[in-house]
Amino acid sequence: MTILKKAIPKDFAAPTALPASAEQTGRWQRANRTWWNSNPMRYDWTEPLGVREGSPAFYDEIDRRFFSELEQFMPWRIKPFDPLVDFDALGRWDMLEIGVGNGSHAGLFARNARSFTGIDLTDYAVKSTSGRMRCFGIDATILQMDAEVMAFRDNSFDFIWSWGVIHHSADTERVLGEMRRVLKPGGTAITMVYHRTLWNYYMMGGLIYRLAPGHPLRKKSVHEIVQLTTDGAIARFYSIPEWRALTSKFFTVEDVRICGGKAEVIPLPNGSFKRAVMRAVPDGLARLATNRLKQGTFLVSTLRK
Repeated sequence: MTILKKAIPKDFAAPTALPASAEQTGRWQRANRTWWNSNPMRYDWTEPLGVREGSPAFYDEIDRRFFSELEQFMPWRIKPFDPLVDFDALGRWDMLEIGVGNGSHAGLFARNARSFTGIDLTDYAVKSTSGRMRCFGIDATILQMDAEVMAFRDNSFDFIWSWGVIHHSADTERVLGEMRRVLKPGGTAITMVYHRTLWNYYMMGGLIYRLAPGHPLRKKSVHEIVQLTTDGAIARFYSIPEWRALTSKFFTVEDVRICGGKAEVIPLPNGSFKRAVMRAVPDGLARLATNRLKQGTFLVSTLRK
């Protein structure tokens, strides 16, 4: 993990904490907007892209980074994410994506959905993803919007997708309530939030740093260490029972699965040596730890209204 330069809200004091006041909600959400405008989702902050921003090569390189990692832990048959998404049905659905980033997911889904709308908290993401759509001639609606207060009418969408986003929002519970409101009866939502386990949170996230002599994070709590080495101004990490309890307030939980990147099972600092070790470790062996043994960082749920 890389130590990220950020100030964690001091009152975000637990891995699933929710705001206790409107003031706290607003402050956390402003911190989120500032973080993601300054650190757009390009899937690797350690290696420069080396191409002109907004060019076809720029989007192609972001996609290469994301989908090459995705294939390690969720190999697909025909299209990325087809173990989760029925692409044939998607052609009959009006789709919403919450949190578009640089548009890797939007570029995939908008080509296949009956209609596609993507929203993001930041003006950077809206500008970048809109540029991607123009660059590749894809028909989509991309809007700047806070998912906690969506401007859509009730029952607007057949399918909602959100990958690695809503656990960063100031109030994840409020986002889930808005998702239920704008989803049509019988509609489906698929979300990925961060998963908290003994290995990926307490061992990889905390203990390794606390045992390292002289490390600048050595005297921090596990919660502080995880926040300082995880993207976003705040990042919630849920156990499976915690996530089921929260989402069950709004949806029928049809499926929960755990997955995660190969890097999560290799306790080495980022760099060329770790990359070499990762190339040597079979993808299937990594999936045994992250997916089958449920030690991965990604908690993926399929929810039905």
